[in-house]
Amino acid sequence: MTIRRTMAPRFDAGFTLLEMMLAVAILAIVLVMLSQSFHTVAMSKVQGENSLALDREGRGIIWRLSDEFQNAVQTPIYPSDVMLVGTAQMQNDLPMDSVSLSTFGAGHQRALVGFGAEQLVTYTTSPNPDHPGWFVLTRSQMSALLTGVVVTPTTPPALIVADNLVSLHLRYFNGTQWVESWNSMQMPRNQQLPLAVSINLELADSEGHVRDFATEVDVPMAQPLW
Repeated sequence: MTIRRTMAPRFDAGFTLLEMMLAVAILAIVLVMLSQSFHTVAMSKVQGENSLALDREGRGIIWRLSDEFQNAVQTPIYPSDVMLVGTAQMQNDLPMDSVSLSTFGAGHQRALVGFGAEQLVTYTTSPNPDHPGWFVLTRSQMSALLTGVVVTPTTPPALIVADNLVSLHLRYFNGTQWVESWNSMQMPRNQQLPLAVSINLELADSEGHVRDFATEVDVPMAQPLW
């Protein structure tokens, strides 16, 4: 008698099409999640760097303006010139002030003896043609020692301090109240400088985020010493 053995059919090891499609779908979901995570991290890094750069820029402008005002000149020594003219104006319903003052600022060029000569410094603003809503803050400087002499010096080119200015608000304390503008030429002698100046400015970063910077500084030479 012949005995026949029945063997189970043999299947090759592998994945079905459905399993492959499911694996590809899961892999795609994981890659999308990783991509979003990397994008979020990259954007956070860029925003952090922009925020730090804007903070350094704003603090630098505040420091420079504070230094100018703290060294505003009011001395009886000829040919010292008392000069501080602050003009209040509005642009886009926001303050966009300008100021000119005679100052001994530490950032200026110094003589060989170590004393800085007076400089007439002017801060002005103008619309930024490349970015509507932003303004360019410029600073110009020239000698203020030729007091009372009619001259026509060559005006040095203005330096761009910031091209992302949103607002600049300057106020002046006269001893009793804060005023929006100041003109030393209309003030009595020895009272031509404000006792303090309030500085408030707004800057925007490349993403359009606006940061506010503010301080108040005393003007030492506002109190007469003679």
